Amino acid sequence: MSTGSMIAIYFITWWLCLFVTLPFGVRNAHEAGETVGEGHEAGAPVAPMMWRKVLATTLLSFVVFGIVYGIVVKHWITFEDVPFINTLPKV
Repeated sequence: MSTGSMIAIYFITWWLCLFVTLPFGVRNAHEAGETVGEGHEAGAPVAPMMWRKVLATTLLSFVVFGIVYGIVVKHWITFEDVPFINTLPKV
């Protein structure tokens, strides 16, 4: 796997993990018991804690990328390891 491919896969993995971590710990104004001013969205998060989510995303994506790297480069899982691949009819 080339360096450019590794960077691209990590970038995609990081964004997917960001979307996984975004909803954790979010409280909107109604849940926090705060009043919403005129023209403000009631569902907007009170304290989004983005730096904590960026850190969690980076750690999670590092682990996921390590698993993907092991599968692709180190051949932890191959097509022969999947049970039903050998039973498919040959075309």
